[in-house]
Amino acid sequence: MARRMQACIPCHGREGRATAEGYFPRIAGKPAGYLFNQLVHFRDGRRVNAAMGYLVQHLSDDYLREIAEWFSRQELPYPPPAAVRGDAALLARGERLVREGDPARRLPACAACHGEALTGVQPAMPGLLGLPPDYIAAQIGAWRSKQRRAAGPDCMAEVALRMTGEDVAAAAAWLSAQPVPSGGRAAAVPAAPLPLRCGSLP
Repeated sequence: MARRMQACIPCHGREGRATAEGYFPRIAGKPAGYLFNQLVHFRDGRRVNAAMGYLVQHLSDDYLREIAEWFSRQELPYPPPAAVRGDAALLARGERLVREGDPARRLPACAACHGEALTGVQPAMPGLLGLPPDYIAAQIGAWRSKQRRAAGPDCMAEVALRMTGEDVAAAAAWLSAQPVPSGGRAAAVPAAPLPLRCGSLP
């Protein structure tokens, strides 16, 4: 499988550890269910990226699941977090949104779905740490503009539409500046019921 995954290296780095480009995400160690869902979304047009669509357009569910399982098993060290982008007020706002959300706007905390450690939750919720700020902001923006979709009910689309541009910038700045806990593995089970129904979860 490592030989077959050579096509992924230019964007996602060797073994999926990401590169310094600032946009392409790390996929090593992500929950297999999440990776499988994203491969299916690219193949079926719910996520749009010309390179990804070309690579997976003819692949079966079984093969996409095999790819997802392989990348999920890659246990690689994380690099240091990105340099802090933004002033203290912006970062404080980002941390508050990530940890507490904004109940007045029915905006759930990121930690409520992605785990208290923000390293994801099995089987299909990704971690939010170790990602470039530009990537985080771009993905939330893609949900807001309907350029990225998931199986309904699309919980992330609901969350993204409740966020302002300032929310997105603050959350992305704070998340990208946090170190990844040792190992960075996803939690086995959620700590509490999720605040929204998500069609991408079993």
